[in-house]
Amino acid sequence: MNLTLTVDKDVLKRARIRAITEDTSVNAVVREFLAAYAGAAGPRRDAVESLLALSSTATSARGSAKWTRDELHDR
Repeated sequence: MNLTLTVDKDVLKRARIRAITEDTSVNAVVREFLAAYAGAAGPRRDAVESLLALSSTATSARGSAKWTRDELHDR
């Protein structure tokens, strides 16, 4: 789907320069921003959600157990 935006000339120029330095395009940056804004799942969002789920599971699984430094680093 296409979208037409009106952006200040200087802002667009700076955005293009920054996009070039980041090896991307203004179009890709806007697309990623809109996907994140709309709540679309992406690799970064999926990773964060997985990490948060794992964190809450790990915290509740240990209960009131206390580990020593040696136990935490035991291989």
